[in-house]
Amino acid sequence: MSEPLTYRLLYFASLRDRTGRDSEVVASIARDPRALYAEISLQHGLTLAAERLRVAVNGEFADWDSALRDGDEVVFLPPVSGG
Repeated sequence: MSEPLTYRLLYFASLRDRTGRDSEVVASIARDPRALYAEISLQHGLTLAAERLRVAVNGEFADWDSALRDGDEVVFLPPVSGG
């Protein structure tokens, strides 16, 4: 079993509303954004499918299968509704 890595997660819009926080630091065995999102979705009851989100790692848009490193900042960006 892999050792957990630490990630800083930032939440915006509907994800912030659902989690009740702007950010959190998590220890996870996930090694890519897809697995990390699956983990936090279960933890927080997130219902948006990954396909509806964009992901950024350390301030740059990333692929869902990008390798994560210890200490990375990960942002899952939900669709934004205009008005």
